[in-house]
Order: sequence, then structure tokens, then C-alpha cells
Amino acid sequence: MITASLVKELREKTGAGMMDCKKVLTETDGDMEKAAELLRERGITKAAKKSDRIAAEGLVYCYVADNNKTGVVLEVNAETDFVAKNEEFRKFVADTAAHILAKNPASVEELLEQKSVNDESKTIKDILTDKIATIGENMTIRRFARYETNGLIETYTHGDGKIGVMVEFAKGTPEVAKDVCMQIAAARPEYLNESEVPADVVNHEMEILKAQAMNEGKPAEIAEKMVKGRIGKFYGEVCLVDQPFVKNPDIKVKDLLNQNGAEIVKFVRFEKGEGLQKREENFAEEVAKQIK
Repeated sequence: MITASLVKELREKTGAGMMDCKKVLTETDGDMEKAAELLRERGITKAAKKSDRIAAEGLVYCYVADNNKTGVVLEVNAETDFVAKNEEFRKFVADTAAHILAKNPASVEELLEQKSVNDESKTIKDILTDKIATIGENMTIRRFARYETNGLIETYTHGDGKIGVMVEFAKGTPEVAKDVCMQIAAARPEYLNESEVPADVVNHEMEILKAQAMNEGKPAEIAEKMVKGRIGKFYGEVCLVDQPFVKNPDIKVKDLLNQNGAEIVKFVRFEKGEGLQKREENFAEEVAKQIK
């Protein structure tokens, strides 16, 4: 009898998927060494060896239900931009986004343990492990956001998966929604409005502005007044509704919303690989290795 603990042990040893481990253990009558060899012969343990490689390329993908009431933005990373263009990789990303839309996992960890909507015999982690083995690069599901509303969900993807934006509207039209998504992609706001900016962030910015004013030779009391005037520029950079509208800088985004009876609830912006360590290519070293 193949026990769950035996399957778990082989999985931890090889990095292969649960179902693959169970299958080879069954085929080898529970012989751990033979099962591990069988996994190697089939190329399944390649995935474990690749797990420490830097994966900062990949794809940001947006998916919205037909009724525009539910949406997902997802980032899946790979090692190279070449793999990001691979159709098998792109299909895996699209299938995973559709799964998130249907199953609503609370986290990446929960997502990985869920049974796939396309194949109930495998978890998302099992499928990911299979893809790593067959495609030949380390891949990770980094993050996702899922919105559901009675209003309107709109998304925008820029640069063939370099940037993905999703916005939830309480009310609004598809045309305005698309403009707002493009605004977020281009202008990189961090917050929706002034009330969302944490007090410590505002205080820190005001300290910097005051120091700048005093370095210009202004007395402290004048510097204080200058800070109050200049903080508005800060809000105009980091708050979506206070930004100049990219299609018409004479108005702000909040003017666009008011003119069209639109209201934003929240938004999310993912940029591929942001904050991740990038792999540094050394072509001279690569050539030297090949010569040897």
C-alpha cells in the first residue's frame, strides 16, 4: 500500500508533483530509490533542480468575465523573455487566471494546493511542476488580484504582458474605464486619493519638502508655508484622482470621473518583475564555458 507519508517523502526529495510521486511509487511497489530514478528518467525532477534560478521575466495577464463583474490580474515569472513568448507557457498563465476567477483562492499558497478546474487529478502546483520540467526553466506564480463587483471591472494590458492594470468601478462607462486603466499604466499612481496615503508617508514627504525649503535659505516659518503649497504636487504625483489626465493634461482624473458620472472603488497595477532581482547575463563567461 502506498501511504500518503511515502508520497510526501518522495515529493520533498525530488520536487515532483504529488500525483507523479504516487504513480511511480505504485509502479515500483513503494521502492523509494527506484521511484526517484523513474522520475529522473521521465525528466520530472528537472523542476526541482531549477527552483533556485532567478525568475524575473514572464508575463502579467488580465482576465475578465464576459459580464465585466469579475476580473483577475496575474503575474507568472520565468527566467527568460523567450519563454514568456512560448505558447505552452502563455496557455498555462491563461488557464491559471481562469482558475482564479472560478475558484477565488485567498492566496498564492492556497491557489497552488487547489485542484485544477481543467484537471481534477492535479493541483495547480502539480501542473506548474510539470511545466517547469517540460519547458526547461524555473517558473513561479508570484501574485494575483481578483475583484468582484456589482459595478464594472475593466483591465488593460500593456507591452504584451509587461504591465497589467485592473480597476473596479462602482459606476462608469467602458470608455472612461479604459481611459483610467491606461492612465494607471502610464502614470503609476500609488493611491486612489489623498485619504489613502498613510500619515507616515505624508509626514516623511513634508519633512523632505521643509528641508528643501530651508536649504534654499528660507526661514522656518516661511518653509512651513511653502511645504503646505508643495504637498499638493506630491498628491498630484501619487494619487490617481489628483493626477493630470494623460489624454488631456488641462484636467485631472477626478474631473474626468465627475464629467462622466464615474466612481472608482480600487485599482491594482502589476509590472512584470518589479522588485525582483534580475539575472545578469555574462556572455563572455558563457562563451568561455562552452569552449571548455
